[in-house]
Order: sequence, then C-alpha cells, then structure tokens
Amino acid sequence: MSAVRKSTNWFALGVTAAAVVIVLVIGGVVWFANSQANSPGTVPESSAVDPDTGAIAVGSGEQTVDTYVDFMCPVCNSFEQAYGPTLQQLADDGTITLNIHPIAILDRQSQGTAFSTRAANAAYCVAVDDPANVTAFVKAMYAQQPSEGTAGLDDAAIATIAKNAGASDAVTSCISDGTYSRFVAAVTEKTPLQAGVSSISTPTIAINGTVLANRTDLTGDPQKDIVERLNG
Repeated sequence: MSAVRKSTNWFALGVTAAAVVIVLVIGGVVWFANSQANSPGTVPESSAVDPDTGAIAVGSGEQTVDTYVDFMCPVCNSFEQAYGPTLQQLADDGTITLNIHPIAILDRQSQGTAFSTRAANAAYCVAVDDPANVTAFVKAMYAQQPSEGTAGLDDAAIATIAKNAGASDAVTSCISDGTYSRFVAAVTEKTPLQAGVSSISTPTIAINGTVLANRTDLTGDPQKDIVERLNG
C-alpha cells in the first residue's frame, strides 16, 4: 500500500506568520508608548542641574539644604520671604549648597493652564541659559506670584520675568515650548514625603538629607530652624 502524501498548507502558515508579525508590531507599539509615557523627556543640560533629582544647585558648600517648591504655593512664598535671605547667605559664604527643586503639584489650581508646570519648566530654562540667574528668577516669580484658583501668569509674562532676571532671549522659546515639562513631572514624583503626610506637599525642606516636618520643625526663625541644625 502506498503512503498518503501530506501537502503543506501554505495558506495556514501564511496566516499564522502574519498574526505573529501583527502581535509583535502591536507589542512594539505598546512598549514604545509606555516608554514614552514614563520617559522624563528632555533633561536640562546645565552644570547646576542634577539630571536625576532635578535639583538646581546654588553655591558649593559641603552641607546641603534642599527646597522643593511650587511657584503657585503661597506657603512656599512665605518660606522664601522668611528663610530665603538666610539660605542665600549660607550659599554665598560657602556653608551650604542650596538645592532648589522646582516641582508641580498645584496645576489643578490654575484653571487648566498648568501654571505650576510651566513655571517650573521656566526655572530649568533659566538654569540652562545661565544658572547664575536662577535665584533672581525665583525671587521675581514669588514677587509676582498669582493667587491659587487663577489662571496664573502666561508664558510671555514668565519669559519677561526670566529676562529681567538676566536670562537671554533664548529662554522665550524654551518657556513657550515647555521644553522640560515632562522632566518636571518626572522629578516631582521624586519629592520626599514629610513625616505623617501621605502625599507630596510644598514646601518640603531637607537639611543634609533629613526631611523636616513643616508643622513642627519650621517656626519662622531661620537661625533656629536652619542654622542651628547645620551646626549640629
């Protein structure tokens, strides 16, 4: 009895191969979309910016004070008025490195304009343009801080503040393009939590890596709250 010859079903093989290709393509698209969503985007390239933490360094002292601030946060403004001059002096005299972390947790308070993100993005634009102008920009932003619940400053107004603080015209497009917006979102997630607090809050202050509790550790006296802790 002769053996029955089995023919190859090329149509079925073709359909299977096509299905495998489609699955691989879809998987690749999903992977790419996820990687893009989780990417920090464009990272600010500046000698003053830590690409991992987002800190903008002022000064070069051995001890560190980290401030995590949102430019729409009224308590951050109060902190700047009370502690800013002392922190600046400590940075100027070489006692500390002041690490400013512009973050965005109050976008919901700006009528859909994402003011907090745009303002933090602008701080990085200034740092990339010339980090020497960052502290002047920060002070000027607080001086013109919008109230929570308003639309905040538009990009043109923020760019004017940046240029008045010493930045070049190059910051204008950086601000309007939101060049570092995704980076702002990424570093915001790295903000440490204060003791007893379940979500990120501003201002958050850390001295030599130890996070302070605003309600109990900040009295409004920079000598007691900052200087004495630095001196041990």
